[in-house]
Amino acid sequence: MATIKQGILGGFSGKVGTVVGGTWKGIHYMRSLPTSVRNPRTEAQMKQRTKFLTIINFLKPITPFIRTGFKAYANKQTAFNAAMSYNVSNAISGEFPDFKLDYPNALVSRGSLLPAEDATATVAEDKMTFAWADNSGTGNAQATDKAMALMYNSVKGEAVFDTASAERSAKTANLAIPAGWTGDTVEIYLGFVSEDGSLIANSVYLGQKPIA
Repeated sequence: MATIKQGILGGFSGKVGTVVGGTWKGIHYMRSLPTSVRNPRTEAQMKQRTKFLTIINFLKPITPFIRTGFKAYANKQTAFNAAMSYNVSNAISGEFPDFKLDYPNALVSRGSLLPAEDATATVAEDKMTFAWADNSGTGNAQATDKAMALMYNSVKGEAVFDTASAERSAKTANLAIPAGWTGDTVEIYLGFVSEDGSLIANSVYLGQKPIA
């Protein structure tokens, strides 16, 4: 309800319908209430949101891994946001609304260190065995680089990983497979980080493995 001041021809304070009256520095004013405009969910907006959600669901369970894996790109943003940006642009397949994560093109680590060469992953009883060629001495690869091994279970939205596993020269590393993963399928990645943590290698996708 508005209050009329100085008679019917004077100013008023309050709201009448869609008009608001008031006084500022002795000056009477009236203004219209802002029109409520709902932000429409355009198809482009919905596409982008769906892409973001697809990548977030993948990255959240491996956030600690991403902090190391993308720290080389965390200068003006967080490592997580850097990983989001890269994977939204490079690791989405399919058409809206059925976007899917393109696991072979996804990166869980990114940098200039020489990546794994001739890498494989094998399920053996209750563990995943990673193997690779020792390319120490080639480029900036060092024997003391640490393997960054990761298994991602998309069925359960869970992951097992080690950001400082065996040295590059060891040519093999293991991750324990949780008992509850039997019957599921996992996505496998392998990267490397230098001993002092200053250099990171692009991760290599080692395929999809069923857990018997």
